[in-house]
Amino acid sequence: MTFEVRHWIGGERVGSAETFTDVSPIDEQPIAEVARGGAAEVDLAVAAAARAFPAWARTSREERARLLHAVADGVEKRIEELAQLETSDNGALIRSHRRGVMPRVAHNFRFFADRLLRLGHEDFETRGHRNHVSWDPAGVCALITPWNAPLMLATWKIAPALAAGDTVVLKPAEWTPLTASLLADIMVEAGVPDGVFNVVQGYGAEVGGPLTAHPDVRRISFTGSVPTAKTIAAAAAPNLTPLSLELGGKSPLLIFADADLDLAVDLAVEQYDNAGQVCLAATRLLVESPIADAFTERLLARVAEIRQGDPREESTDIGPQIHRRHVERVDGFVRRAKEAGARALIGGGPNEDLGGLYYRPTLFAGAAEGSEILTEEVFGPVLTLQTFDSEEQAVAMANGTRYGLAATLATGDPERAERVSARLVSGTTWVNCFFVRDLRAPFGGSRQSGMGREGGDWSFDFYCDLKNTVTAPWAEQWEK
Repeated sequence: MTFEVRHWIGGERVGSAETFTDVSPIDEQPIAEVARGGAAEVDLAVAAAARAFPAWARTSREERARLLHAVADGVEKRIEELAQLETSDNGALIRSHRRGVMPRVAHNFRFFADRLLRLGHEDFETRGHRNHVSWDPAGVCALITPWNAPLMLATWKIAPALAAGDTVVLKPAEWTPLTASLLADIMVEAGVPDGVFNVVQGYGAEVGGPLTAHPDVRRISFTGSVPTAKTIAAAAAPNLTPLSLELGGKSPLLIFADADLDLAVDLAVEQYDNAGQVCLAATRLLVESPIADAFTERLLARVAEIRQGDPREESTDIGPQIHRRHVERVDGFVRRAKEAGARALIGGGPNEDLGGLYYRPTLFAGAAEGSEILTEEVFGPVLTLQTFDSEEQAVAMANGTRYGLAATLATGDPERAERVSARLVSGTTWVNCFFVRDLRAPFGGSRQSGMGREGGDWSFDFYCDLKNTVTAPWAEQWEK
């Protein structure tokens, strides 16, 4: 594969005096030396985006939609290349990238292109005056994206921002920078004007800091951790820059005794997807006591069958963790949980057979109420199992963290499903299913899982300045 390692600013490749090493989590071997940006490159990119903004904002909705469809076409032509590059860069499964993730990248652009053409609100009258609501482009958007699904999560932001008429400066995660750079090439081939889309590579403090504090940035969208979000919010505060934050989670999976047990086990096993590096993962299994033993027995048998290995192999179910530092973080949670008295029913450490960054799927039981392993996001293949005896207790346990990103519920009772779902604190609740995601729906978190919503018209509400124009009756109407 060939790919660029320089920034993309104002329609040109721009280098930096320094570089950083991009390492593959598959074998911890270097992939590339990538341009290491800083305040100077941020200033160049924001200035390029600001210059491009007036013309892009005036571009008709139809033309912007056409160009976004052209970008989607370019993604679809390069699905295999994008899949291989992203698998090498972040260690997620090649089969997932080929069949789901990269096609979804193209869909992100197509959805917001089509949604733009339907965006609107009926005019209404107030004492004979006409009210007309419009969505005006806001300006330069700073988009800061994570490493666990780099291109898909980036395009959840890029597509609506460009559709809205904004220009973009993207800061991808330094552990997974490569598909963002390839996306810049696709933008050029699609005909997106210079400066409308810009990419600055580098570390968070060196690029994200000056980008989020920049006075010419009018929107900031971030997906990542709570501590980083607090830093971004502090940087944005002096300029009162609006924020959209999609943060971490410690989501529950509630399994009632009337649930389909096979389905419940399937849902639990899904939480190990992407080696547990999924913000939505329901890592807290809350099981009604009468079925706890049967559920645990079936779950352990299924987890033992999970195939861990090279994510480039189609038969692999779970690949590596993203980085050596992340493995140490996950293992720290596991070691402290054991020290605090929790029991690892399976897993509980690195996979010695594979070495490197591969961590065994782990399930804990017996953790003390309020302990770290039950309340803090691990972001690895580590689940906990607790039991409950009543619906009231289940809801209290589910809502018993500072997070509120998602929740999953398994039950055979429709009335219970409706009743419990209404009481769960979450941005998304799945009933007898998991990870069904439609771009027409709002997506985001409650509590410390974030602020704002992405998807549908909610994205346009964020990336635009909403304006109401009130017009009095014209003189000829008064004469009548």
